Amino acid sequence: MNTTTVERAGGKVAGTVGHYRWIICSLLFFATTINYIDRQVFGILAPVLQQEIGWNEIEYGYIVVAFQAAYALGLLVVGRLIDRYGTKIGYSVAVVLWSLAAMAHAVTRSATGFGAARFALGLGESANFPAAVKTIAEWFPKKERAFATGVFNSGANIGAVVAPAAVPFLTIAYGWQAAFIVTGLLGFIWLLAWILVYERPEIHRKLSPAELGFIRSDPPDPPTGKIPWASLLRYRQTWAFVAGKFLTDPIWWFYIYWLPKFLNKTYGLTLTDLGLPLIAIYTMTSIGSIGGGWLSSRFIALGWQIGRARKTVMLICAICIVPIVAAANVANLWVAVALIGVAAAAHQGWSANLFTTASDMFPRDAVGSVVGLGGMAGAIGGMLLAASAGFLLEWTGSYMTLFIISGSVYLVALFIFNLLAPNLEPAVIDGR
Repeated sequence: MNTTTVERAGGKVAGTVGHYRWIICSLLFFATTINYIDRQVFGILAPVLQQEIGWNEIEYGYIVVAFQAAYALGLLVVGRLIDRYGTKIGYSVAVVLWSLAAMAHAVTRSATGFGAARFALGLGESANFPAAVKTIAEWFPKKERAFATGVFNSGANIGAVVAPAAVPFLTIAYGWQAAFIVTGLLGFIWLLAWILVYERPEIHRKLSPAELGFIRSDPPDPPTGKIPWASLLRYRQTWAFVAGKFLTDPIWWFYIYWLPKFLNKTYGLTLTDLGLPLIAIYTMTSIGSIGGGWLSSRFIALGWQIGRARKTVMLICAICIVPIVAAANVANLWVAVALIGVAAAAHQGWSANLFTTASDMFPRDAVGSVVGLGGMAGAIGGMLLAASAGFLLEWTGSYMTLFIISGSVYLVALFIFNLLAPNLEPAVIDGR
C-alpha cells in the first residue's frame, strides 16, 4: 500500500491507495495462462498425433485454420457482447465453452474431428483478450495500463512454459487423451475464483475510495451513448490497431503451432526432448511481455507523451525481432532457441503496447469492440499464414520463408500504424 494524492478531473483525492486492482490483474493473468495451456497442448502433441492419427502438412494447416477461423468469427461479435453485458458474464461463458472444447479433443480420432474440436476451442478462446483488455481499462489509469497489460499478457508465455513441462509427463504416464482432459479442467477452477472475486470497480465492496479515485484519475471518457459496432470502422485509429494485429498476430500463431514441429524436424527432438527448449523460449517471452509493458509505463512516468512512449517501445521490439530471419539455417539448437526466444519475447513486448493503444485511443465502452475487431483481423492473418505455411512446408520442406516473414513484418506494421495514428490521438466518437 502507498500513500499518495490522486488528481482527478473534479479535484484531488488523498489517501492510501490499495492494491486490489492487482488482484484483478492476477485473475486475468491466470485466465490467459489457462487459455494458452489449452491451445498449446495440440501443438506439442502434433508430432505424436500426426503419427497416430495420420495427416500431412497441408491437413495440419487446415486444422490450425479451423481454430483461427472460429477465433476470427468469435472476435467478430464477442467484443461487442462483452461491451454490452460486461466482463464478468462474458468471461464466465467463454471459459466454460473453451474448457469443454479442450476436453473434447480427447474423444477425437480423425483430422476432421480435431478440426471440429479446434473450431469450438477457437470460439471460446476468442473472448479472452477483449475481456482482459476491457477489464484493464476499467481497473487501471492509463499510466499503469501497459504494465498491467504486460503482466496479464505474460500469462500466455507461462501457459506456453507449463504446457511443454506437463503435457509430455501426462502423455507418457496416462496417454495423450489425459493431457487434454486435465488441462481442460483448469478453466473450471479459475471460474470459481472469478465469480467470487470480480465486480466492476464502482460497486466492488473491497475497493477503497482512495483506490477507486486513483483508478478514475484520468479525465472521464466523453459521453458516447451506444456505439454501433460498424461505426468503429470509420475511425483511422481502429484501422491502425487492426493493421497492427493483422500483420503481427500470425507470427505468434506460427510459434505456437509450428515451433514444436520445427524443432522436431530440424533437430530431431522427440516429445520428451521438446520441453527444455520450449520452456527456455517461453520463459524469455515472459520477460519481454512484462518488460515491454513496464518500459512504456516508465517512459510515461518520466514525462514522455503516451504516443511517444508506446511507439518507442514498439520500435525497439520490432528491431529485436529482425535476427530471427537466420533461425532456419542455424546448425546449433541453442543458437536457434536464442534467436527465436528473443524474437518471441520482443513480440510479447510489442503486443502489450499494441493492446494498450486500444484503451489509449477509445473510450472504455468501445475498447472490447475495438480489441475484438483487431483480434479478428489477427486471426484472419493467422489463417492465411497457416494455410500458406502448410503448402510451403509440404512443397519445399524449408522454414526459411516463414522466418523471413517473421523477422520483417513488425517494422512494416509499425510504419502503417504510425501513418494512421501518428500521435495516438483519442477517437472523437460521434463528434464529441
